[in-house]
Amino acid sequence: MGKRARRTVCGFTLLEVIVVILIMEILAAVLWPVFTQARRRAESTSCLSNLRQIGAAISMYENDDDGRFPAGVDAVDRAYPSLWQSFPDWEARIGSMPLLNDLLLPYTRSKAVFVCPSDTGMEYIDIDFPLKLNAEPSLAAVYGSSYFYRTEITFRQLSDSDFQLPAQVGVMVDGAGNWHGGARALSDQDVGDLASILGIEQAYRYNLLFGDFHAKFVNIDVYRTAWTTGL
Repeated sequence: MGKRARRTVCGFTLLEVIVVILIMEILAAVLWPVFTQARRRAESTSCLSNLRQIGAAISMYENDDDGRFPAGVDAVDRAYPSLWQSFPDWEARIGSMPLLNDLLLPYTRSKAVFVCPSDTGMEYIDIDFPLKLNAEPSLAAVYGSSYFYRTEITFRQLSDSDFQLPAQVGVMVDGAGNWHGGARALSDQDVGDLASILGIEQAYRYNLLFGDFHAKFVNIDVYRTAWTTGL
């Protein structure tokens, strides 16, 4: 009796094919996190570039409006004007004010500048947790911009030259820290669990535009400090 023919697939034995498939699976498992991190870095860089362009647009707007910041609001103002109830005159104006991104569009000439590629929406606002914001499938899809604006600047009718510490004052920021950080978004299960909240937020990262129009990639502590720095 002659030798039994070995089963082949396109010139390779079945065992060789299986070995190649296993090697490819191992390589995919090793390289996938690398590809994911590279994609996140690229998206974050694009997002940072957006904020720099928005800063340039604000500066041009100021030149055309007696040096003042645009009289626009952001998603949080539109959803919760009551947050300004301590300033009733400001609160009353919000309903008639346009979104900041609409005011700046003639200067950016592109709606894409207001869309962070990492924007996956949100259920809660990070630094105002557990305040909710309906922003699905993305913040930009619902409100036209992936960024929050420090509207107090508008209400006080300030320009960047009025800031006491322009390089430390936060002006605009990513809507959520989990877009670029390595942690999940805050959810219902975190309400009341301070340890869980703090642990998750420490991994959050944001692109932040400052009052002198430089932009930087920062953690949530820097974001909080910049957002509360006196004008």
